Amino acid sequence: MSKAMIKINNLSKRYRIGAKEQSYRTIRETIMDGLRAPVRNLAKLRKLTEFKASDDEEDVIWALKDVSFEVNEGEVLGIIGRNGAGKSTFLKILSRITEPTSGSIEVHGRVSSLLEVGTGFNFELTGRENVFLQSAILGMQKWEIKEKFDDIVRFADIERFIDTPVKRYSSGMYVRLAFSVAAHLEPEILVVDEVLAVGDISFQKKCLGKMSEVARRGRTVLFVSHNMDAVQKLCTRAIILDEGRVVMDGPTDEVVSRYLGEEMNYAGQRIWSDINKAPGSGMVRLCAVRVLDQNGKACTSFDVRDPVSIETEFQVMEEGHRLVVQLHFVSEMGNVLFISNNNLDSPWRDTACPQGHYRAVCHIPGDFLNEGKVSVTCRIDTVGLYHYMHVMERDLVRFKVSDRMDPAGVRGNYSLQWPSGGIRPRLPWTVEKAC
Repeated sequence: MSKAMIKINNLSKRYRIGAKEQSYRTIRETIMDGLRAPVRNLAKLRKLTEFKASDDEEDVIWALKDVSFEVNEGEVLGIIGRNGAGKSTFLKILSRITEPTSGSIEVHGRVSSLLEVGTGFNFELTGRENVFLQSAILGMQKWEIKEKFDDIVRFADIERFIDTPVKRYSSGMYVRLAFSVAAHLEPEILVVDEVLAVGDISFQKKCLGKMSEVARRGRTVLFVSHNMDAVQKLCTRAIILDEGRVVMDGPTDEVVSRYLGEEMNYAGQRIWSDINKAPGSGMVRLCAVRVLDQNGKACTSFDVRDPVSIETEFQVMEEGHRLVVQLHFVSEMGNVLFISNNNLDSPWRDTACPQGHYRAVCHIPGDFLNEGKVSVTCRIDTVGLYHYMHVMERDLVRFKVSDRMDPAGVRGNYSLQWPSGGIRPRLPWTVEKAC
């Protein structure tokens, strides 16, 4: 019988909406804070009692609620669910980044976590220096790091840039190096959260192969992803989280089938009326994303011959940035169909955007998309000498493309099942009788 590497018992985590993050403090402030500790602790006890009595208040949310399951040695577990379901909160508790409100979690073995791109990297240090820093943080001895250094760099495919400061790396280079360090640590438990969304196709295959190799060695892998195809290929078991609760736990194919059936509802627009709660940074915030028909109305259902427009509204809070809006069009299986950005057509392609409210629209012609269900991810970056990602919001809006058996359409008189694929462009052909 397999050994349980992770045991989760009635795990819960709650947050108070609008709670302020603690700012950085000086040494003097830290010392004074310690002297005031007895009084502060009494106040905390009083507030904790008040907090427990206000669980049903509107400003309290449960990111996780009574979650219980076990993960055995050598098991590859996929954790899926829509945005805000509690996946990242669970992984942060597992990785000891945050503490649970109640319940317990037992972990048997060394954990290597890759929760965000470049987590733990110092932007001023080179790639080489960050490999040693990150490896040491993850528990490797200096001799281990030296022994594995060449393999780490080779897997990340950044040999030419290993002595370049990482602040000049692209997001793809960040994730390749961070994943390589985490995977070569040879942990008993490897935790991976959505990193495959950044790497290119060849690197995604390398990552999946490495995770499969880790699992074959008897290690345990927890894999969080919106890419259902990758989850099905890699995981033997999957869990759906919804509003902080486990709603299904079972074989991957069955779990993914249920998730796709329930989650691919159609939401034609997302709007943030309060700019302070909108996704983004102090430089730019996302205000709205809409799927529009040819009449400019929000729509979720299209014929393959219909044009589709994606409208993005954003607020520039701080001048001095050349901004690019990028849209990822993703299939219901989580595969990226194609990506488009506004760089070539933006009036501010080579200059910084002034402060203000902006509207960017991506126009997809008719007879381009294949039939199927499509979701849209939005990303906003500063580009130039240094790249900085301000917004990365997945599955913001969704729509469905349907096909009609119409000889005037792309298929012509072809009445059989159209082969699968993300796009079905109407391209010009030349057909002639040679003799």
